Amino acid sequence: MAKFAIEYTYGADRLAVRDEHRPRHRQWLQDRYEAGDILLVGPYTDGSGAVLIVAADDERAAAQLVAQDPFAEAGAIDAVRITEWMEVFGPFGG
Repeated sequence: MAKFAIEYTYGADRLAVRDEHRPRHRQWLQDRYEAGDILLVGPYTDGSGAVLIVAADDERAAAQLVAQDPFAEAGAIDAVRITEWMEVFGPFGG
């Protein structure tokens, strides 16, 4: 299974939307992490976005996965960038 780095970009104008949907978003992230779809996730400390590393069959499947994120469904994300990622060293099996 391939791995993908997914970058979310957040705009300040959608902060209230993110605040409203954050509990559902975090629950979705936790559920997907426990299922093995998301390998790691975390926001940038400046609030400008977040990074997810996901396992998926291909880029289309990765895009379909993040489209289910409550933040995506609520329009709380300004942009999504998906790039296939190769682990050289680390905890996910290289």
